[in-house]
Amino acid sequence: MPATVSPSWAYSLQLPQDPRAPGLARQTLRSVLRTHAMGSLVETAELLAGELLANAYLYSDGPYTLRLRAMEATRLRVSVWDDNPHIPPPFGADRPAGPPHWGAEHGRGLFLVRAYADNWGSYPLAGTGPYGGSGGKLLWVEVHA
Repeated sequence: MPATVSPSWAYSLQLPQDPRAPGLARQTLRSVLRTHAMGSLVETAELLAGELLANAYLYSDGPYTLRLRAMEATRLRVSVWDDNPHIPPPFGADRPAGPPHWGAEHGRGLFLVRAYADNWGSYPLAGTGPYGGSGGKLLWVEVHA
């Protein structure tokens, strides 16, 4: 009996500061997952990526990058790099204990990301980022089938 081989692939998509970029990134994500027979992850991965992409678009000044990586045949890591070094509260050291106050204007999207992701994290990136300037940050989530 042949050994089962886990998929080994990764895609990176560099995105400009353009309001259409998050939508194009979600379309790319759907296409990649269906191509690699991971269609069962599309809905959750698209929701999570959409929130991370919106955060990067809204709170950074330059381009940002979406990265999709198969961790196993049924596990996907979605990462978003941007040039803003601030790690937002749901992912950073100043993590809130619970959801935002009911009347809060902001902060729900990344809290939902944490609630729906199977695993999540963040990394501050020191030095120069891919586009110059500060290293920024990387937010990542994992989803399993």
